[in-house]
Amino acid sequence: MISENVHKIELDGRQIILIGTAHVSKQSVDEVKEVIETEKPDTVCIELCQSRYQSIVDADRWKNTDIVKIIKEGKVLLLLANLLMSSYQKRLAKKFGIKPGQEMVQAITSAKEVGAELCLADRDIQVTMLRLWRGIGLWGKLKLLFQLLMGMFVEDELSEEEMEKMKSKDMLSAALDELSHAFPQLKEILIDERDQYLSQKIKTAPGDKVIAVLGAGHIPGIKEILTDDHDLSALSTVSPASKITRAAAWSIPIIIIAAIVSTFSVDRATGIDQILSWVLWNGSLSVLGALLAFAHPLAILTAFVAAPISSLSPLLAAGWFAGLTEALVRKPSVRDFESLADDIHTIRGFWRNKVTRILLVVIFANLGSTAGTIIGGADVISRFINTFFR
Repeated sequence: MISENVHKIELDGRQIILIGTAHVSKQSVDEVKEVIETEKPDTVCIELCQSRYQSIVDADRWKNTDIVKIIKEGKVLLLLANLLMSSYQKRLAKKFGIKPGQEMVQAITSAKEVGAELCLADRDIQVTMLRLWRGIGLWGKLKLLFQLLMGMFVEDELSEEEMEKMKSKDMLSAALDELSHAFPQLKEILIDERDQYLSQKIKTAPGDKVIAVLGAGHIPGIKEILTDDHDLSALSTVSPASKITRAAAWSIPIIIIAAIVSTFSVDRATGIDQILSWVLWNGSLSVLGALLAFAHPLAILTAFVAAPISSLSPLLAAGWFAGLTEALVRKPSVRDFESLADDIHTIRGFWRNKVTRILLVVIFANLGSTAGTIIGGADVISRFINTFFR
């Protein structure tokens, strides 16, 4: 008897079998093993990209993480979001007594045992996350991170039976619909775009019989669009910021500098007050963010010095400098990377681990600096207006 999670499709004389799984389900692991060993396909497609595949086969990947490189490349939010999502999945997996992604591990193992070719069918996670960040804006990023944090620290009361029910089309669709109300772009990028990418990779996989092991949420969408053609190149492209966005980013510092220079030329005392206001609001609120992250005193001092300057350039951020200082003064050890998976399950561990603390320093110092820019900028403009239009 074929399970309701297994879908057999005939396409151009080939057979494609989709297995819908729950990523922390024991039943999914057993089902993947049974179907692959029974069907003996030519190719097994799995819902992993190269980097996620490496993270599964290389248990020591965290030891090779270059935290300084991550900060310099501006990928702190991406790494933090990945850690939070991974933490949530691992906590559920621990509750059910199974490793996260074990169904993918089983698919890899079973593919080798039956001599099937392995196809990494998912889009690169960095591309997906970058397209997500570009699409939801600053408020959306904060909102998403907040929900991820709540999901990490708030206990769920899901039984394994309820997890299996989540694989049904109706319940999962309803959950995605609810999520799309808060984040319309989230469903489009995380589900719809990846459905297109996965379906194209599955459809073009070699052999007459192909098995695809996928999260259950992708099954309805892939079944609907499997016969369509999709441009993998377009789906893998991360568009640069628009000209309007870049112009807006540069206009704020230009306006601030122009307001201070203009005021200074007319009223020296008020101009000095503007400079002090800008420095104190930016510096002090960035310091507050660094303090909330329990940053090293040198990192806190760096945040104060860097914030007023970095806020005048879209290419710089106070948190980068504070985070780099934190990383140099409190360099993470191998143990920090090894214990990362366990530490991110608790608030205490999140702040104690040197890796995640660096990420928090970067983010909180940046948030403080952003608030300082808004408040300090408003005060600078207010003093400018009072000077010229009173």
